[in-house]
Amino acid sequence: MRILLVEDDPTVRGFVAKGLREAGHVVEQADNGKDGLFLAVSETFDTIILDRMLPGGIDGLRILETLRGQNNATPVLLLSALAQVDERVAGLKAGGDDYLTKPFAFAELLARIEALSRRGRGEAGPQTKLVVADLEMDLLSRAVKRAGQKIDLQPREFRLLEYLMRHAGQVVTRTMLLEGVWDYHFDPQTNVIDVHVSRLRHKIDKPFPTALIHTIRNAGYMVRPE
Repeated sequence: MRILLVEDDPTVRGFVAKGLREAGHVVEQADNGKDGLFLAVSETFDTIILDRMLPGGIDGLRILETLRGQNNATPVLLLSALAQVDERVAGLKAGGDDYLTKPFAFAELLARIEALSRRGRGEAGPQTKLVVADLEMDLLSRAVKRAGQKIDLQPREFRLLEYLMRHAGQVVTRTMLLEGVWDYHFDPQTNVIDVHVSRLRHKIDKPFPTALIHTIRNAGYMVRPE
């Protein structure tokens, strides 16, 4: 699943994002209400994990109310240190699908997210397959094929390709890849991205007549048909 995590506590955010990625999910992050609202209304997610209290003048309930006001039915799991019954009721009445109080066990959070995805409030339901031209990725079996031929990828290569395919037709910057694939929030000043993209091209593009992974000069990378 593609998940938006809006949480201002860096320790909680890093812990949750790492666990979700290890479970095979793609995670976009925001650490304040303004950025969280922008991502929530401008991009498509399978689930949103939303902290109740956020800096930036926009709290979790406002983000939630804005989404529901736009008829956006993306499942939302609210996180909060506010454990009082009336706070939980307020969150659910604002359109939240579930409410988890801090501190929490990651296993419980993951189980609740999976339950929300099964509930399938959206029309299309969780995405289980990515397709770009003759390249197919099954997110459940984690199988990758191109032109019907199976391609074996290492876990990091799979995550890199998944991120690129989820953003097919869009320029993906190095910063986006560092955060979305490696969970780095700084530039490590290494060629780790170049090395992995080169390996991915060797498996995805080299055996086939048409390249799908393109370098966008001074910008980043893009997956698209030639």
